[in-house]
Amino acid sequence: MFSKRRSDFPTLNGSNPPVYLDNACMTLRPSSVIEAIRSYYEQSPGCGGRSVHRYATTVSRKMMECRKKLAGMFNARDSNEIIFTKNATHSLNQVAKGLSWEKGDIVLTTDREHNSNLVPWLQLEEEKGIDHRVVVSNDDNTFNIEAFEEACAEAGSNLKMVSLSHVGNLDGIATPVKEASKIAKDHGALVCIDGAQSTPHMKVDVQELGIDFMAFSIHKMMGPSGMGGLWGRMDLLENMRSIQSGGSTVDTSNYDSLVWSKPPAKFEGGLGNYAGILGTNAAVDYISGFNLDDVHEHEVKLNKIMTSIVKDVNGINIIGPEDASLRGGICSMVMDTIDAHDIAILLDEAAGVMVRSGMHCVHSWFNNKGIESGSLRASAYLYNTEEEVKLFAETLVEAVQALG
Repeated sequence: MFSKRRSDFPTLNGSNPPVYLDNACMTLRPSSVIEAIRSYYEQSPGCGGRSVHRYATTVSRKMMECRKKLAGMFNARDSNEIIFTKNATHSLNQVAKGLSWEKGDIVLTTDREHNSNLVPWLQLEEEKGIDHRVVVSNDDNTFNIEAFEEACAEAGSNLKMVSLSHVGNLDGIATPVKEASKIAKDHGALVCIDGAQSTPHMKVDVQELGIDFMAFSIHKMMGPSGMGGLWGRMDLLENMRSIQSGGSTVDTSNYDSLVWSKPPAKFEGGLGNYAGILGTNAAVDYISGFNLDDVHEHEVKLNKIMTSIVKDVNGINIIGPEDASLRGGICSMVMDTIDAHDIAILLDEAAGVMVRSGMHCVHSWFNNKGIESGSLRASAYLYNTEEEVKLFAETLVEAVQALG
């Protein structure tokens, strides 16, 4: 079903295209996204939301269209709840540093968070005296709902924020956000999720999840690099400080006062990445042409193939449950005696297979377990094929058996 769409991606065309399995880091872009970026520079290189000439008006209209499409995609109540950012990291920093904190306020995360959802809270712990606490996962890295509930109860009235990855970039394991959010709300906390790994791969309904904020990355959704987004409840956005104040963030200013703009302009200071926003608009159109349940099912099928080939090989240890259906399209492995970077280079040079190696910005998890070389992570997406993942897994096994 998806193999017919490979021709939409220029990097997958030609006589010997690479096997690209680094989609948890960044996805490939279809021609429609590339063309939308090109069209901005060639046909309407204006400044959205400022000038009123035809170039700027075209950009302003496309920005509004894109916001509405993203709001519809995530079931936001108001398209003005969608804020354009540079990436999910910027979005999470806006939440962490835009809210007001008091010493002793408690923030809960898990032991599997990307640095984007760990470092801002550690920074607030240093600077504001908040109390950042980590909920330890089950032995197989799945979410420990009992431990989470206990941590919420122990925090009591000081619990201010629960910030969780929706799907872990380390292992592909999904957090039961809806259940966790209900528990957090029962204890009076706000809930923020890092949706960088969920929004490209599954249906995400912010109302159904019962959350307050969600960060997401456009470059993981077949969109341009340097583009991300933040969704937040309007009542919270209206009272949150901007961490990027300046042009377009105020309605007016005097030498000694200002009037803040309403969201989203309040948080989009400075000249925008208009080419990126037009590319995002095209990316949302493209991804909306697929049933994300089918995308998820395809990724799991590919992961099951990878898993079946590597799971019983000496020297290879899969992070997370052996059941690939619990890891989406991600198969991340630790090798006993071989450096993950060496294997990644070998795969690229010998078989044209591109994967990720290292700690995947989840240093805390690896450091806690004393794993110095990180892991090898293969992550599939809708354009990957059964033949590609077989090539990856079989080449990996051959290399490990030869070098181990």
